[in-house]
Amino acid sequence: MPKRALKKALMMQTFPGKDEMSWMDKFKMLKEAGFDGAEPPSHQDHKEILAARDTTGIGIASVTVGHHTRTMSDPDPKKREAATEALKQALRDGKAYGATSVLCVAGRVDEQVHYVDAYKRAHDAVKGAVPLAEELGVRIAIENVWNNFLLDPMEMIHFVDEFNSSGVGCHFDIGNCMNNGWPEQWIPVLGKRIQKIHVKEYSQKKENSQGVRKGFNVEYLEGDNDWPSIMKALDEVGYGPWAIAEPAYRPPNVEPLERLKQISQRMDKILAS
Repeated sequence: MPKRALKKALMMQTFPGKDEMSWMDKFKMLKEAGFDGAEPPSHQDHKEILAARDTTGIGIASVTVGHHTRTMSDPDPKKREAATEALKQALRDGKAYGATSVLCVAGRVDEQVHYVDAYKRAHDAVKGAVPLAEELGVRIAIENVWNNFLLDPMEMIHFVDEFNSSGVGCHFDIGNCMNNGWPEQWIPVLGKRIQKIHVKEYSQKKENSQGVRKGFNVEYLEGDNDWPSIMKALDEVGYGPWAIAEPAYRPPNVEPLERLKQISQRMDKILAS
């Protein structure tokens, strides 16, 4: 099987432990389970995360700010401004932690927010943070999510390329495009724009039988992801160095450390596909 120099990280919003656990305890558990890095949310205590990073050697792969930036397309200009300021804070967080990108959700489209309005508003909101991204050397990575926006790879690269900036790229979520496409087809289009990936499983069988969001409720390697083709596509665009797990499936009655070890071991198999 191929040997890849990809390091494993975990999106910390999916950490299987209790919320009251300290960053230090979480990072120690990640280390014991075989992870190399973490992806914390923005707006956290820098001292706590840096202490946990430096004590354990767990690197910071990325910073998520998606919860704060979903209002980028909101009709209320104050909410859009707040989203830009939150993105700026995430960039400062990323710089402090040594991360090279932050995950940004570029607004949404819904019955009240029309596509053309969402595009302009989100683009303007991101643009307000681009100078800081360039100054800090931390990229804004736009994620493909279920927000009815940037629905295919050609739309995504059009949105990203319009900034004409080294400060903007893509955060590619492998599972999020599987209900209407194939990750191995997105990857060659996004190419070098991909700053980070979320490794997420998806079952089209569960989607068809139980409902669209049930597709995520599946263990790694038990869904319909064609991991060998996905990994081959990532190899061909020269992607690296972080593979960030975002496990949606949560088996009952499994202790946090044991669950982290399960995820880590399955990630190893995926990365060697």
